[in-house]
Amino acid sequence: MPYKGTADFRHDHPEKTGVLITNLGTPDAPTTSALRRYLGEFLWDPRVVEVPRPIWWLILHGIILRLRPSRSAKAYAGVWQPEGSPLLIHTARQAEAIRKQLQAKHGNNLLVGFAMRYGNPGIPKVLDEMQEQGVRRLLVLPLYPQYSASTSASTFDAIAHNFTRRRWLPDLRFVSHYPDYPPYIEAMASHIQAHWDKHGRNQKLILSYHGVPLKYLERGDPYHCECHKTSRLLAERLGLGKDEYLTTFQSRFGREEWLQPYTDETLKALPQKGVTSIDVFCPGFSADCLETIEEIDEENREYFMEAGGEGFSYISALNATPGHIDALTQLIEENLQGWQVPRNEPEELAERVRLAEEQRQAQYPGREL
Repeated sequence: MPYKGTADFRHDHPEKTGVLITNLGTPDAPTTSALRRYLGEFLWDPRVVEVPRPIWWLILHGIILRLRPSRSAKAYAGVWQPEGSPLLIHTARQAEAIRKQLQAKHGNNLLVGFAMRYGNPGIPKVLDEMQEQGVRRLLVLPLYPQYSASTSASTFDAIAHNFTRRRWLPDLRFVSHYPDYPPYIEAMASHIQAHWDKHGRNQKLILSYHGVPLKYLERGDPYHCECHKTSRLLAERLGLGKDEYLTTFQSRFGREEWLQPYTDETLKALPQKGVTSIDVFCPGFSADCLETIEEIDEENREYFMEAGGEGFSYISALNATPGHIDALTQLIEENLQGWQVPRNEPEELAERVRLAEEQRQAQYPGREL
């Protein structure tokens, strides 16, 4: 099997440290064909759907990919921006803001890129670009604060699989989660408080996380526990009592039981319990996307208001807000500890070439390598 190397390798090629932030992914366009490609890649991942492959292939290709892409395309069309999907836009802005902060401190030999687990820009393409730019130490930060095998581990799978085809592997560090990271908790609390200062505060704060099947928790996935830990720490920082906030789970798929309570069913029931005004925030989403904009701020808003609700306020994801960028940058710097960013001084590179040529001539005189 051929292994991928570095094109036109030179001994004086500058070595760099790379930071790769990743998120879930997005289709290339709000069209049925683009959604079919995207959903086909996403839903075929065994980390996402833990069903025997032959059975799942029949369900996926025989039913889901025949029906779901057209519905999803309509939903994406409603949130699509001229620059692309909201998730792509926000992730690109996050990466750029992180790059500016890190390079201001460490210089241009520290590179920052971003990739999507599914769709574009894909992890293999971005890793190729980083390797060609000389990245020899790589820190990967998936923007999933709470760990799940279906998100963080899936990203690790993609990185590891890509490395099996490479001749020269970089040193690797991988941040698998940060559900209780103090700067992340502080960034969320400040963001929510700023919203309340501007718009006022409703009766109850709903903290809605992406759901996963209940069986994942039963098999040892820590996601459920980490979501509740984030909620508890955030509520404590905001000074909320136990009856002033709720943790719920959204975006369930299929007929099996997922983590409960479900966000949509909770919002439909709250007005009958006397809760007629709510704020909704999604701590597990680092950037606004279809699941926050269309599912929460449109679909679930409608459920709540139709059930008798009087006030619904969606608090946006942290996106590229300064507090969030500061928290992510600090998290990255803590995980870069012990790695000195290369200086790549001209004399250092020239010495490296001289020594390599000396060794080559001694071992293989007259032979070009």
